[in-house]
Amino acid sequence: MSNPAPLSALALNCTLTPSPDESSTEIMADQVLEALGKHGVTGQSVRVVDLDVKPGVQKDMGAGDAWPGIREQVLAADILVFATPTWMGNMSSIAQRVLERLDAELSETDDEGRMETYGKVAVTAVVGNEDGGHAITASLFQGLNDVGFTIPANGGVYWNGEAMTTTDYKDLDETPAAVASTLQKLATNAAHLATLLKQQGFPPPA
Repeated sequence: MSNPAPLSALALNCTLTPSPDESSTEIMADQVLEALGKHGVTGQSVRVVDLDVKPGVQKDMGAGDAWPGIREQVLAADILVFATPTWMGNMSSIAQRVLERLDAELSETDDEGRMETYGKVAVTAVVGNEDGGHAITASLFQGLNDVGFTIPANGGVYWNGEAMTTTDYKDLDETPAAVASTLQKLATNAAHLATLLKQQGFPPPA
């Protein structure tokens, strides 16, 4: 059997911090991409807040909307890394907007009725110096799976800092061991699943 085509990943960084300021979410997203790189996956990152993504649930909301360009990158990638900070216990408003824009994929299907996101893997990364990592991961898994992405085993990584402190992920001297271990498992499983789906995708709906 011939070698499978190389895999690619796109990280959507849903921080509220515009460039060029440092972002904890970007650091973790980059760590996921680095871990995927060890499995031959090439990756790039988009800081969504820097672009004018219009509110709405259509794939193109008209003049000036940056989402169609991002969508092209999402559909071109084999693995989506969805990264968000935690604010007041919830995902960022940017992350919520991205999910709302991905809702358009429900009606975008191929000739056999499969969503264009079928066969693509999604993983999540969540950071914040407050509780919320588990709940945000669960919401992202549900939303991403609803719009056609496949979630691998151990497909989410998160870091919750100590409550009511000002320490952010970017302030840490080193990556906590549990986070580092989870990053590696996430990358291994995501790359493996993406390879299988690239070789043999999902059948058309019955």
